[in-house]
Amino acid sequence: MASLLEVDKLTTKVSGYTILNGLDFSIEEHELRVLLGPNGAGKTTLIAMITGQFKPYQGSIRFGGQDITGWPPDRIFEIGISRKFQVPNLYETLSVFDNVMVSLRNRRRVFATLFQVLGAEERDRIWETLELVGLAGKANEPADTLSHGERQWLELGMLIASAPKLLLLDEPTTGMTESDKHRTAELIREIAKSHTVLLVEHDMHIVRQIAQRVTVLHQGQRLAEGPLSDVMNNDEVRQVYLGKGKFQ
Repeated sequence: MASLLEVDKLTTKVSGYTILNGLDFSIEEHELRVLLGPNGAGKTTLIAMITGQFKPYQGSIRFGGQDITGWPPDRIFEIGISRKFQVPNLYETLSVFDNVMVSLRNRRRVFATLFQVLGAEERDRIWETLELVGLAGKANEPADTLSHGERQWLELGMLIASAPKLLLLDEPTTGMTESDKHRTAELIREIAKSHTVLLVEHDMHIVRQIAQRVTVLHQGQRLAEGPLSDVMNNDEVRQVYLGKGKFQ
């Protein structure tokens, strides 16, 4: 299977400090990959570089066979890479339905979109998205009335509506109740059936529920990669990141 995303010898420095250090990384199309590592390992920096928010000191990023190194974020979004932050980015006073509507591909101009007539296909797509994230019953409610978990699910729906080829999720279960965490894990697994997903997550209970293949970063480099069971039994991973017994 061809790699959708390829990172080659990627290095980035901030104030003279090396965050990513010659990192090689790739993810295949239609894959669900979990990215692990201690604080400062470079996980969020990698995602920021993929989405064009940071520029590399050296190395390259290829997406769908195209070199996107140094591209601006808007252009990277347009070719199909979407990122979810820890804190949801919603249109607070708009309804749940309208939040998804303005996120449809080619409908990114919010106020113009609100006065356009929806086609039947677009309307069906919005309702399918709301059903997927479990918010169809709250379609007419303002986004600012949703619970923390529901807000996270709405943003996932908004990202799906933008028709991404690669979905980058940075700790989406942060601050959730245990039941909402497990619901989110189920949702991510469902999304991954039709999207390529790269997930940063610290909660090992959620990782176990989601993970197919895992990459562990340490000091800006790839420490280990493979099926979760193999990574769990990797002595070096235990020593530098998880600590003995953390995976139990």
